[in-house]
Amino acid sequence: MNAGISTPPIISDYRSDHDTVAQRAHYSPPWADVSIIGVAGSSGSGKTTLSNAIVRQLNLPWVVIMSMDSFYKPLDEAAHQLAFRNEYDFDSPDAIDFDELVSCLRDLKAGKRTEIPVYSFEKHQRLDKTTVIYSPHVLVIEGIFALYDPRVRELMDMGIYCEADLDTCLSRRIIRDVRDRGRDVEGCIKQWFGFVKPNFEKFVQPQRNVADIIVPRGIENRVAMNMVTQYIERKLLEKSTHHRAALKSLEHGSESEPLSERVIVLKPTTQIRGMRTILQDIDTTSEDFIFYFDRLSCLLIEEALNNVHFREKFVETPQGHRYRGLTAKGEVSAVIVLRGGATFEAGLRRVIPDCRTGRLLIQSNIRTGEPELHYLKLPSDISKHDSVLLLDAQMSSGGSALMAVQVLVDHGVPQDRIVFATYSGGRVGIHRLTKVFPEITVVVANLLSDIEERWVEKRYFRC
Repeated sequence: MNAGISTPPIISDYRSDHDTVAQRAHYSPPWADVSIIGVAGSSGSGKTTLSNAIVRQLNLPWVVIMSMDSFYKPLDEAAHQLAFRNEYDFDSPDAIDFDELVSCLRDLKAGKRTEIPVYSFEKHQRLDKTTVIYSPHVLVIEGIFALYDPRVRELMDMGIYCEADLDTCLSRRIIRDVRDRGRDVEGCIKQWFGFVKPNFEKFVQPQRNVADIIVPRGIENRVAMNMVTQYIERKLLEKSTHHRAALKSLEHGSESEPLSERVIVLKPTTQIRGMRTILQDIDTTSEDFIFYFDRLSCLLIEEALNNVHFREKFVETPQGHRYRGLTAKGEVSAVIVLRGGATFEAGLRRVIPDCRTGRLLIQSNIRTGEPELHYLKLPSDISKHDSVLLLDAQMSSGGSALMAVQVLVDHGVPQDRIVFATYSGGRVGIHRLTKVFPEITVVVANLLSDIEERWVEKRYFRC
């Protein structure tokens, strides 16, 4: 890695000594306080079908269905043998790890990522892998005990009880278990009369009394379906309104207060001013625009690397001398905010050829202007990386940048390890970003006084 370092004084972590004028302001991402809908009912009552129908009717990309089956407790050897003989009681509340379920739901309510266990019915045990859930706006949790634990109900916005005739439930359960779970008919009937039906009367049916809505006939009940979806849509609209109001409130002081000392504007040398002139010129050809933007992105990334953590290192030169220099303390990775951040990829490969990268896709809602997270792919160990470069071509209002930094923080990256690099940034947006996250570093080539429409990626990608 070459960041233009000669023989500077040895610095362990010079960024920790910087003070900042910004005081942390509160910011809650739109996926915080997720709306949780519980769907309970007898085995085979149509809970999963109803949950899927709700998701389809909402027609939103941020609705997740989570089955309580994932939270069956791991079995010891004796219980494992009972399960294969259809003699283990999976329909008792004692079979569910409610403590882990509550912990996962609380993390999601706080806007954090959580890992959901994966349970195999064929093997009657949890698998080593997990499923990561992050940033849903609505979570539908379905299971026979979805409304059983008061701690779970306390986190819910709505509880639904799915009601169906028990003979119908039995026939559905047999079809499902034989087709999907490798069971035989005799074992299904044995479990039904030995465990399922007695536990239904003792534990499942009483949840009917604590449900907000009772849905007989499942998805055929259009009135109940419309009530549920209208309630969820109203909750999402309220959250969106509050989020946009919170973004607006972060503008206060942007004109009167100085920017944070962690905001670094590239010095407007003759070379940089010349390249910016070429980039701004409407008559510049696409080939020249790409060439000079790649050159400028290299300078931006090198400046960003001047703000990562370094440690002392001694090397032997070809002339046999001992050189006292610096090297990055740990791994430096980059997260590209699509699609604008992709304009930095050529420069990134020239400066750090082996850099591991992640991707975020954040787009503004056409109707509300609110930023929305559509795609997320990060290195699995990003929380252990010593520095993370966050790259985007432009930053105007700061909404997308706030969301991008929040995603990294939620995945365990400390603020002071994040360096946000952009070609142009609006003063209001940078003020918002550093007000909420005062410990990050921002590197910008062109500081703007106002919001500017995104144009860099259009010229760079020619579309």
